[in-house]
Amino acid sequence: MGRSRARDAKHPSARLDHGGIASIVPSEFTSGFELVVDGTPQSHVDLDDPTHLHFEYIVRMGAVIDQLPGTALTAVHLGAGALTIPRYVEATRPGSRQQVIELEAPLAALVREHLPLPRGAAIRIRIGDAREGVTRLPSALAGACDLVVSDVYSGAQTPAHLTSVEFYRELAQLLAPAGVLLVNVADGPGLAFARRQVATISAVLPEVAVLADTQVLKGRRFGNLVIAASASPLPTDWLPRMLAAGPHPAKIAQGAEVASFAQGARIVTDADASASPKPDASIFLR
Repeated sequence: MGRSRARDAKHPSARLDHGGIASIVPSEFTSGFELVVDGTPQSHVDLDDPTHLHFEYIVRMGAVIDQLPGTALTAVHLGAGALTIPRYVEATRPGSRQQVIELEAPLAALVREHLPLPRGAAIRIRIGDAREGVTRLPSALAGACDLVVSDVYSGAQTPAHLTSVEFYRELAQLLAPAGVLLVNVADGPGLAFARRQVATISAVLPEVAVLADTQVLKGRRFGNLVIAASASPLPTDWLPRMLAAGPHPAKIAQGAEVASFAQGARIVTDADASASPKPDASIFLR
């Protein structure tokens, strides 16, 4: 998460169909641009270097993606933002085939115009609700995806219908036998929401790891946790590197530690699902 941005007529902007204003602004702290929706930073993109990942949780997603076997990937992304991860996959795995589902057509158009995709990139953007869009993907993708990324936010919250066991079962059906699901979860002290998400995903895919800043994983402050899950053992070569890497070192929980993290947490169903907790506005001012 980054700093809030003031609205500025000089910045390319679009009014979203479901409310709010999306803007593309120069990054204050690094090269590239940020996509900001109503003061909430959603994505960072460096057009000159798509492998430059700025936000902490995106760096962790990239580290997992780097360990996936093979060369070109088949991937599905729920929530487009400024297409940071699809650009990263295209740059690091040329020839990858990627599908992106984005709710807001004006946002997708804004990004396409002002942060254009690399020429020749096989990245198709589909407009619509993420869950409904999954059911409309080509049938050939079922059981064929090396990577599925769920990173959907309405403002600063994940919608409730994208947090349930029924939803994750739908995503699991897309995965190849060794395919990996990556989910971005934001939560605060106590981690009640994140614990239920880990329990819910673990009920669908048996191999689960959680990556986060140590203080976030201990429930001491609000932040992002990346949940990686698969039907097959997750690659582990990246664990030592991630533990030591800067500028955003992460704690990685696996095995018994994940089971302990989710112990006692109820599985989320469509009947009782709720949106992720809303962060305090001050978090974006740091």
